[in-house]
Amino acid sequence: MPAVPAVQTPSVNGDFTPGAFAAHLAGLGHLPAWWLDRKREAWRRFESLALPARTNELWRFSSVASLKLDGYRLPDAADPGFQVPEPGFPHGTALAFVNNRLLPGGGLPASLETQGVIFCSIEEAVLAHAGIFREHFMAQPVDLGSEKFAALNAALTTSGAFLYVPRGVEVAAPFVVTHVASGDGAAVFPHTLAILEDNARATLAEFFISHESASDPGIQSPAPSLPSATAAKEGHFAAGQNDLYAGPGAQLTYVGTQNWSKETLAIQLNSTVAQRDARVVSLNVHLGGRQVRHESHSRLVGPGSFSEMLALSVAQGTQEFDQRTLQSHQAPNTGSNLLYKNALLDRARTIFSGLIIVDPDAQKTDAYQGNRNLMLSDEAEANSLPGLEIHANDVRCTHGATTGHVDAEQMFYLESRGIPPSDARQLLVFGFFEEVLAKIADEALRLHLRELIKARFRP
Repeated sequence: MPAVPAVQTPSVNGDFTPGAFAAHLAGLGHLPAWWLDRKREAWRRFESLALPARTNELWRFSSVASLKLDGYRLPDAADPGFQVPEPGFPHGTALAFVNNRLLPGGGLPASLETQGVIFCSIEEAVLAHAGIFREHFMAQPVDLGSEKFAALNAALTTSGAFLYVPRGVEVAAPFVVTHVASGDGAAVFPHTLAILEDNARATLAEFFISHESASDPGIQSPAPSLPSATAAKEGHFAAGQNDLYAGPGAQLTYVGTQNWSKETLAIQLNSTVAQRDARVVSLNVHLGGRQVRHESHSRLVGPGSFSEMLALSVAQGTQEFDQRTLQSHQAPNTGSNLLYKNALLDRARTIFSGLIIVDPDAQKTDAYQGNRNLMLSDEAEANSLPGLEIHANDVRCTHGATTGHVDAEQMFYLESRGIPPSDARQLLVFGFFEEVLAKIADEALRLHLRELIKARFRP
C-alpha cells in the first residue's frame, strides 16, 4: 500500500524562514560579531514565540486572525531611479530608506558635526559608535503584546536611524527620517534610536510611506521625488520600532506619521525613557494601512520627568487602528499626559487600551489618560479600555474616554452660513484634532501634518 503523504501545515512565520534569515546574515559579514550574535538570538526568539491568539488579553478586540505573515518577503534593493525623498519642510536634516536600504545623500551640517551631533544609519552606528549604541538599543523590554514582532525587527532590521545629541546641545531644525516600502509583498523593518544627553534639545520626525502613497495626487507626501507607483493596492508588511532616551533635563519631541498603502499590515513599537527633569513629547499620526497595531510605553524613571503621549487617527473604509499604551511612573514627582483622538468613517475600527502604573515609590505622580473618538459613520466601531494601577498613596491619576458624533448645533451653525455639509463636517474634524496639533512647537512640521490629515478627506 503506498504511503500517504504527510499534510503540509503552513508555517505561522510565513516566508520568514531559516533560509531567508541565513541569506540576510550572509550579506552582513562586514558587521561586528556581537551584532550578528544579537540578530541570531532575536531570530531564535521570533521562531519560539507564537502569533497572538484571541485568548490573549493584550490583543482583546484585535483582528488576530488576519495577522498572517504569508506572502511577505525581504525586498530587493531600491530601483536606481529613486531619488532622495524631500522632507517636505523648509528646514531639517534628512535620512531616507527604501526597502530596508539607506539612499545616498543627506548628511549633517558642519555646524552640528563640530558640536558632536551624530545622525546616521544603524549600520554606521554599529561600526563607528558601538559603545553608546549598544547601551541603548532595545534596552527596554517589549511588554504590550508584540514580542514576536519585536524579535523579528531585531533579527532583520537594517533600515534604521541613529540620532545622538550631546550634553547641552540644542538643535532647532528637526531631524527627518523617511521609510518607504515599494513592491507588492515587500517587508520593511524600520528602527530608530534617539539619544539626548543632559539638557539637550531636538525634534525627530519620522514618515512611514508606501510607494503608492508617495505618488497619490491626493496625498502630499514628504517624498515627492519618488517615481510613480506600479500598483494601486500593493500590500506591504512593516514591523518597526523606536527607542527614545532623554537624559536629565533633556527635551525631545518625536513625531511619527504612517501613511502606508491601503493593504499594508503594520506593527509599530515605541519605547521612551525619561530621566530626571526630562520632557518628552511624542505624537503618532495614523492615516494609512489595512491593519495597524501601535504600542507605546513611556517610562518615567527620574524625579521631575514628564511625558506627553499624543496620537491622531483618521480611520476610513475597513481600516483597523489598534493602539496600546503604558505610562510607567517609577520615580516621585513625575507627570504624564496622554491624549489619543480618532476620527472614524465608513466601517473602520479603532481599539484603545491604556494603562497607568504608579510604583510604590512614585509619590506625587500626576498622570492623565484620555481617549476621544469622533464617529463620522453609524457603522464605525470604537473600543476604549483605559485603566489605572496605583501602588502609591499620594498621587493624582485620572482617565476618561468619550465617543460621540459631530455636534448637531455646530453643524447647523456652519451650514446656516452657507458652508456645505461635507465641508462643515471636515472643519469640525480639523478643529477636533487641533488641540493635539497645537502641542507641536515646530510651525513648519505642524503645518505639514495638517495638510497630510486634510488630504485624507479629499475625493
